[in-house]
Amino acid sequence: MSQKKRLTKTQGGIIALLFTVLLMICGAFASLAGPDVADILVTDTPTTIPTLPPLFPTDTPFAPSPASPTPTPFTADWWQVYFTDPINHNKPNVISGSVEEKLIAYIDAAQSSIHIASFEFNLTAVAQALIAAHQRGVDVRWVTDSENGLEADRQPGRGQFAMLTEAGIEVRDDLGRSAFMHNKFWIFDRQIVWTGSTNVTRNGVYAQNNNVIVIRSPELAELYESEFEEMWNGQFGAKSPSRLAEQSLVINGTPIQVIFTSEDQALEPFVIPLIQQAQKSVYFMAFSFTDYPLADAMIQRYLHGVDVAGVFETFGSENDASELRTLFCAEVPVRQDGNKGFMHHKVIIVDERYVITGSLNFSSRAETANDENVIILDNPEIARLYVEEFERVWAQGSDVTPAQVACP
Repeated sequence: MSQKKRLTKTQGGIIALLFTVLLMICGAFASLAGPDVADILVTDTPTTIPTLPPLFPTDTPFAPSPASPTPTPFTADWWQVYFTDPINHNKPNVISGSVEEKLIAYIDAAQSSIHIASFEFNLTAVAQALIAAHQRGVDVRWVTDSENGLEADRQPGRGQFAMLTEAGIEVRDDLGRSAFMHNKFWIFDRQIVWTGSTNVTRNGVYAQNNNVIVIRSPELAELYESEFEEMWNGQFGAKSPSRLAEQSLVINGTPIQVIFTSEDQALEPFVIPLIQQAQKSVYFMAFSFTDYPLADAMIQRYLHGVDVAGVFETFGSENDASELRTLFCAEVPVRQDGNKGFMHHKVIIVDERYVITGSLNFSSRAETANDENVIILDNPEIARLYVEEFERVWAQGSDVTPAQVACP
């Protein structure tokens, strides 16, 4: 993608000077309440970003050979990628072809355990599949958010958690904290991890733009099992144990880094350094983006000739805390999404090689209070699929105009 204007060195220097002053002022913006995921997001104060070592402990370049064949779309023998399709699959009563159908297939195939950490829930067919799994002897357990999980289950038209508990499946919440258990991950048979941005709800699957990545790896599953067990035993937030030193691995030649917040941070130690090292491109899709240092890192790469572009969820980007104005006023190509529901992705793709995804909105609230997961993969085949999704979301979005955003 090549949407940005080219700057002369003089223009770039002037813009950099002007927006350094502007962005320091922008650090005091107010908070944003994300309406569907209910994630309270706080504007982040500008800080100096230290130079950190490379993300992955490997010198192997995983860029594809020019002679290599085109990979099979959306799948490999150890990973799958799914995207919701609110244009063509938007009827909750038509499961065929949807992400819900994919999830039920994994549930039906489970033999020993299904451990779930997922923020909210209202899909009856998924509840029925879990009950059937439980009845055939599978260990089914669910950790959810108190407010948006078990409390919300009492609302009219819901009750799927009640279905589970009545069938003998134990569901626990995050003990009524003000922060959120905001994860969306599932572990099947201690072998398969399902994660991404998708809440297991009618909106999450049928109305919003979301992504799922599924990875078959006992080693990766054990990392997520450890996090699940912590929360199952009542350990949440920044005081829960950190196992960050154990959360970097290589699966079939693909380096993978997993970060669980808020016991560990993701943006400053991992995501921002990866942006700072970008040589070709940085594309993002953000439900909520209020982190100034992340925006500044993108601006700096843009000023150095890297192709930077992103799509903001429209509702969230109209709040003063959003970094939409910061990036737009620095002439970084940005758009607001065209989905009448929500563009709910939390995705960054770097150099069409690295994919950053998971449940984490780009905010200090997500980093310092919530329970979230981030997965970073170095795999050009997976990155290609996420770039294609970015291009679809970009094409459906609309340009930001100067009338919408007051730049100095």
